[in-house]
Amino acid sequence: MSETDLSRLRIDRQASRPPRRRLSKRWLLGGLAIVLAGGLAVFGRMNAPVAVETVTVGEAWPYQGVTLLNATGYVVAQRKAAVGSKATGRLEWLGVREGSVVKAGELIARLEQRDVAAQLQQADANVGVARANIGQARAELGDAELALGRARDLKARNFIAQAQVDQAEARALKARAALGSAQAAERAAEAGRLAASVAVGQTEIRAPFDGVVLVKNANVGDLITNLSAAADSKGAVVSMADMSTLEVEADVSESNIARIKPGQPCEIQLDAFPELRFRGEVSRLVPTVDRTKASVMTKIRFLDPDPRVLPEMSAKVAFLAEALSPEERKARTAVHGEAIVQADGSAAVFRVTDGVATRVAVKTGAKIGDLVEVSGVKPGERLVLRPPASLRDGAAVSVGK
Repeated sequence: MSETDLSRLRIDRQASRPPRRRLSKRWLLGGLAIVLAGGLAVFGRMNAPVAVETVTVGEAWPYQGVTLLNATGYVVAQRKAAVGSKATGRLEWLGVREGSVVKAGELIARLEQRDVAAQLQQADANVGVARANIGQARAELGDAELALGRARDLKARNFIAQAQVDQAEARALKARAALGSAQAAERAAEAGRLAASVAVGQTEIRAPFDGVVLVKNANVGDLITNLSAAADSKGAVVSMADMSTLEVEADVSESNIARIKPGQPCEIQLDAFPELRFRGEVSRLVPTVDRTKASVMTKIRFLDPDPRVLPEMSAKVAFLAEALSPEERKARTAVHGEAIVQADGSAAVFRVTDGVATRVAVKTGAKIGDLVEVSGVKPGERLVLRPPASLRDGAAVSVGK
């Protein structure tokens, strides 16, 4: 066999060996990609927003801790009236409007009164006539008594007959009767004048008590009559109330009435002024039960009258177990107890702002129901409720719905 043939039988080991260098690079790049993807996934999980619930910092009132019962009702004036007139006539003058403060007896309106004023003048004239008749009757009586005296003196001396004495006595009796009649006529004339004066007074509508005009029911030119069913007429000119008698009328369930008693302290909140609290006291309980609502009407009076309180305002009443001091009646900044975390003996909360939770140190105070008094945060701020142990200062959060 020749050398050429032997060279053909030689095995080329370099040609059959796999390309080690290219295969190592491919595996290296694949491994790096896997490690990088894993690192990014871990980093993403570490920096993903933490899902949390939030609560709002609010205000709490210490009386909530001693409240026995809550009820709703309305402010009413115990002294109020629809002011009108017994007379019938057209309204000539109106001197008040809504909100006017009036005193008892103050003239607030007047009806046309020319007819009754004329009757009053006539009654005054009748009184004058009656008094003139009395003067004339007294003069006649004086003259008759003088004549009777002279007649009796002459008769005693037998200068005249008994018949003349009898005539003088009869004249004196007649004069006395005339005087009595004139005096009775005077009393009748004065009574007539009083009736005419009352008729004039009924055209003058006056305030029955100190109060404030709530509603103006009529205008100048309207026909005012006490027959409210009359066509195109008004029964009252104004409606007014005594603001010093404002109370809250609240319905209390009969099952809770044993927890209420006269003189019991209360806190009153008006829907018109939710930030204010008014001191109150149970004035009385109406001694009957409304069977349709199974409730008892309870009246709560204001201990500190306020001009902002108006009739028919909606009110919420808290019946308290004990009276509170002025300091205890002030609002306190408070948060839900589960928003506070304890660490190293200090309290803190996580405030949420623009999706970021910031740890804020706070000082805690008294517990008011489910809330805890705190300082260091402001009402209206959002806090994390039940912060997870993994939550850190500055962490991104997402607020769950």
